[in-house]
Amino acid sequence: MNANFPLGVILLDYTLGAAMWTLIGRFGMSIFLPDQSSFFFMRMFVRVTDPMMRLARPITPGFLVERLIPLYVAWFIFMFRFYLMPILLGYSVLGVLSFPLEGEVAHFIYEIGSVFR
Repeated sequence: MNANFPLGVILLDYTLGAAMWTLIGRFGMSIFLPDQSSFFFMRMFVRVTDPMMRLARPITPGFLVERLIPLYVAWFIFMFRFYLMPILLGYSVLGVLSFPLEGEVAHFIYEIGSVFR
C-alpha cells in the first residue's frame, strides 16, 4: 500500500477508482452486447453500475446517447478524483499514476514485468 497517502484517502480513491473502471467496463461491453444480455459479466456490469447511473441522472444531458452514459458518469468520477480530491484532501496531482489505485496497479505490472526479464 502507498504510504504517501492516509488510509482514508486510499480507501476513497480505491472505491471511486473501482466505480470508474466498472463504468468504463460497462461502456466497453455495451459496444458488443446489449444491456439485457445473458452474459454473466454484462449482467454484473449492469447490476453494479445502474445505481451510479441513476444517481447521476440529474446531471446527465438528455441528448446523450444511452450507451454513452456510463462513460459520461465515469468521466465525472475521474474529474472528481483528479481535481477535487487533491484540493479537498491536500495532496498534489502529478499525473494519472499519482492516483493510489492506478499507481498500485502500475507498480504490480512493473514487478511482474521485471520477473520475466
